[in-house]
Amino acid sequence: MLATERLILRKPTKEDFEKFFEINHDPETNIHNPAGPMSFEKAESTFTKMLEHWEKYHFGSWAITEKECPENIIGFGGLSYKLYGEKEKLNLGYRFASQAWGKGYATEFTRKAIDFGLNEDNKEEIFAVVRPGNIASVKVLEKAGMIKIGTLNDVPDQPESLVYRIQK
Repeated sequence: MLATERLILRKPTKEDFEKFFEINHDPETNIHNPAGPMSFEKAESTFTKMLEHWEKYHFGSWAITEKECPENIIGFGGLSYKLYGEKEKLNLGYRFASQAWGKGYATEFTRKAIDFGLNEDNKEEIFAVVRPGNIASVKVLEKAGMIKIGTLNDVPDQPESLVYRIQK
């Protein structure tokens, strides 16, 4: 478990799936996701992979709660290995429930995740991919010290995603 000034980041459990599905199935949280809201089957598969990542690497995406209300999950996010084209890289990703937007939680979370990855887990670099129209997430990554290093053609027939990186 990790904590920031206002957030608790903890390893997810199977019991967290319902909230994971709720957040990832919400059209509002998928405004910039070309695939749209997650189906139940896709959410099950993604959640299972998230738990398996924890088992294999002993880190991954956390369930994110407010310190004031630790039983209420407001998002999921963390560090996990992801393919960038043909190459696997350590990826920072997150998705917050829309009710948690506009409070600075994404920036607070992102800074803590980067600190964990570079300093506690001793990784050399962390990457993030963001859709070019997702200005809020671009600002979050930049406020956390990440620098745009290029683009990635990861969604057929769509503008290329922006690739950000931060190094030790």
